[in-house]
Amino acid sequence: MNTTPARQPLERRPIFWFYGCASIAYGIKDNAFSYLLLIFANQVLHVPGYLASVALAIAMLWDAVSDLLLGHWSDKTSSRFGRRHPFMYASLLVLPASFYALFNPVVDITPDSAFWYVLAMALLIRTGTTLFEIPSTSLLPDLEKDYDRRNQWLALRHAFGWYGGNGIHTINFFFWVGAWGVTAATGYAIYGTVGAFVIAAVIVISAIGTQNAAAALPRPTETFRFGEITREIRQILQSLRNRHFAALFGFGITVGIASGLGTALYLYNTTYFFGFSGAQIASTGVCVLLSPWIAYFLVPRIGARLGKKQAAIAAFIARLCLYPIPYLLLLTGFWPAIGSWTSLAVYSVFIVLEVVGVIIGGVMLDSMMADVVEDSEVATRRRSEGLFFAARGFAAKAVSAGGIIGAGTIVSLVGLDSITSAAQMTHAIRVDIASIFLPTYLGLFLVALAIVSRYGIDRDRHDANLRQLHQTVDTPIEEKIGPA
Repeated sequence: MNTTPARQPLERRPIFWFYGCASIAYGIKDNAFSYLLLIFANQVLHVPGYLASVALAIAMLWDAVSDLLLGHWSDKTSSRFGRRHPFMYASLLVLPASFYALFNPVVDITPDSAFWYVLAMALLIRTGTTLFEIPSTSLLPDLEKDYDRRNQWLALRHAFGWYGGNGIHTINFFFWVGAWGVTAATGYAIYGTVGAFVIAAVIVISAIGTQNAAAALPRPTETFRFGEITREIRQILQSLRNRHFAALFGFGITVGIASGLGTALYLYNTTYFFGFSGAQIASTGVCVLLSPWIAYFLVPRIGARLGKKQAAIAAFIARLCLYPIPYLLLLTGFWPAIGSWTSLAVYSVFIVLEVVGVIIGGVMLDSMMADVVEDSEVATRRRSEGLFFAARGFAAKAVSAGGIIGAGTIVSLVGLDSITSAAQMTHAIRVDIASIFLPTYLGLFLVALAIVSRYGIDRDRHDANLRQLHQTVDTPIEEKIGPA
């Protein structure tokens, strides 16, 4: 079913870009937490690896729980700004300032206080991110009803997220952390300042750009009642019983552990396992800039041909086949010289292809979650898009905390706490890393794919849900919300 007039190209609609660009803020934050924060806390603030990972895990668990409450709250918020925007504007007061303060400590840091400072800043940053990202993402089911075109909205959003996170990551390793070294505070301070400014600008641009459309949407028939929190929890549980959501939730749980493990170890692996310099890591980032647009081109075609579930599974399987190859080639002596530019060129090819798979799979999964909204509404007569997107994030965040703890444990277990250069690495340490990390990472992803295979909403079922909810093709979304 189509709700846009005459299939107007989405690229010609300003709101398409305002919605998509919002993920730049999340990309910057996610990149910082995934790749930089563990090594920053460990090697700049001198928090032991296992203890730094505990701080990040506690913050992630808080974020995971708060996401559910805020998602449900935003579903039932009635204001002249719309259901989502009061939270998006509130994030402007929290997220940029706390992101700056993390990498530019605003108090004197001592060995005794470093852990608590990292924990406090991580909690504030994750709270600010929840206030913006969950309500912003949740706008999609109201903005687009079409089964296939939802893929295109999310492909753009994922592309902006990668360009935001990977773009600043690339600049960072050319000029800031890469230039000063991963053990020097100066590069991180510059990174934190620029990142905070960009995050603030994105929040303002995206929130204002989507404001009119959101304010014109129908208000919820019932509002969130803090005085009846037990009733609100019962409603949350009722919505979450949807079996198709359960498949996505289970996927998020297992992939969350794997992703937390892989991303937290990324800089350790690139810097020490493969021996790349800051400039070389940045060069890989430049190459990865190709991945989002390759994925943006492929997503509508693969999704239309295979359907969302099969497209997601195919993309992740292809990526998993590629992932261990560089590690195994290096350990078996078939890899170019460690730290050489030839080594980097080969590594970058693998990374570009892997990221294409990650983006395609991620777009399909988010689009599948958008389709759960109407499927649940058929049963509950309640719109719960904020809750569903928050709950999928909850699964990933709650257990990726375990992945981060695992990464910090590996760092300490194999002796990386005392390693400060690739020259200090030994073949035995590399074998230890690969033998623990790779089987765990790949095994978790395979379990996740088996779980998500139980998802059952296809194009026909989605259209049937829309018909049952009395959606019409004669009233396009632009006529309901006005020109964007």
